Amino acid sequence: MHYIAKLSLEGKNWLVEFPDCAGCQTFGRSKDEALAMAKDALEGWLEVHLEDGAAPPRPRRRRGTVVVIGSQLSVALQIRWLREDLGMTQAQLAKRVGVSQQQVAKLENPAANPSLATLEAVAKGAGAVLDVKLVA
Repeated sequence: MHYIAKLSLEGKNWLVEFPDCAGCQTFGRSKDEALAMAKDALEGWLEVHLEDGAAPPRPRRRRGTVVVIGSQLSVALQIRWLREDLGMTQAQLAKRVGVSQQQVAKLENPAANPSLATLEAVAKGAGAVLDVKLVA
């Protein structure tokens, strides 16, 4: 999964902003340094929103510089968004899947490392399909 970043020169520094993530930005002395810091800034911003119980915004922008987020964070976001789309609480999704609410909460934690079998069970319980892609 990726978000799009906008880069601009601000004085002597490069500014990286994420239009889909209000307030998420970072600077670097060079364009390369700013882009290297962009992933950490974006992932930190998304993780804070997840931890605060919010559903972070989905990436929408098409033009700009692609910043790829880690797969564990991507999975946590997708589970949160799926639950949001269904209008369900963690407890309601847990009941459908046959697990505890705590287990669903753990799946929405970016540090979690769920198995494919667990993800398939969540997808099935939510009436969704698990689609795993490996991209070179």
